Amino acid sequence: MASLLGETLFEISGQGPSPMKDYFHLQITKSDVIWRWWKISLRSESTQPGELRESHPDYVEDSLLQSQVRVVFGQRILQHTLALSKGQFDYLERLPRRLLLRIMTYLDLEDIARLGRTSRSLRKLCDSDEFWEHTLKAHYNTVPDGVEVLANELGWKTVFFTSKLQLQKQISRRRQRTEEQNNHERTEFNIPNLIHITDNDRGDWSALE
Repeated sequence: MASLLGETLFEISGQGPSPMKDYFHLQITKSDVIWRWWKISLRSESTQPGELRESHPDYVEDSLLQSQVRVVFGQRILQHTLALSKGQFDYLERLPRRLLLRIMTYLDLEDIARLGRTSRSLRKLCDSDEFWEHTLKAHYNTVPDGVEVLANELGWKTVFFTSKLQLQKQISRRRQRTEEQNNHERTEFNIPNLIHITDNDRGDWSALE
């Protein structure tokens, strides 16, 4: 599982809270915590960016740096970086997306609901059309063209929770609307354009009756 971890475990940057103008960058690698800052001054003298590099254990014990991280990025980011520094990695979110989708198709719907509550990224994935399309196609050997067209319009999640009878009704109504539209377009195509008929052509109007 360690192979799923890249060299950079977490990275964030941004400006400090008002009235602070300085910029900060926090990076968590496999071995270090790197804190960088850029002083923004209205004076003419230039200031060099600063950098502090610590090991994970040192960061866990460094209350001063933790306080700075909390002020700039908030308590949630601080807790996340501390968890990473303690070796608490979320391997599930680091799985390749294709593999994660395949694993999720074997879960019960109740488990999918629980999984979606664990993090923002997993909640977004559990609600995505990509997941529900993958799930629907995994449950059925073939997906009729009419169902696929309807899913692209309404969403794959909506189609997944719609009964077969309701799907048949919606596909039938859609097919009927399409046929009516095609008939209407053929009718319009067959009617001559009367806008271009002049007074000299009025003797030919009888052909349209």
